[in-house]
Amino acid sequence: QVQLVESGGGLVQPGGSLRLSCAASGSIISINTRGWYRQAPGKERELVAAITRGGSTNYADSVKGRFTISRDNAKNTVYLQMNSLKPEDTAVYYCHADFIVHTQGYERDYWGQGTQVTVSS
Repeated sequence: QVQLVESGGGLVQPGGSLRLSCAASGSIISINTRGWYRQAPGKERELVAAITRGGSTNYADSVKGRFTISRDNAKNTVYLQMNSLKPEDTAVYYCHADFIVHTQGYERDYWGQGTQVTVSS
């Protein structure tokens, strides 16, 4: 059974930093594009950043220059380094994988359970 497990969320003051991690577990062979999305109360879920298996990245305009996505394919883990955090970054952050190949088949459009990030003084 495949799982995406996020960690690293929490409460931070404006201007602070957090690093989110998302580890994929199970008998995984490969994972295609991985991403981080977020959803604030009363708002739709939005893409924050994504990274292909080859390392190409894209970011939402609102986080460019502040957030960095990276991945370790050997560990099946994706990271989101968040710097210069603002109150408007407050949301539940979700890890996503668009295509996972594992020993028993494959999964499409796979999500983690989410981790809360709160930016407040």
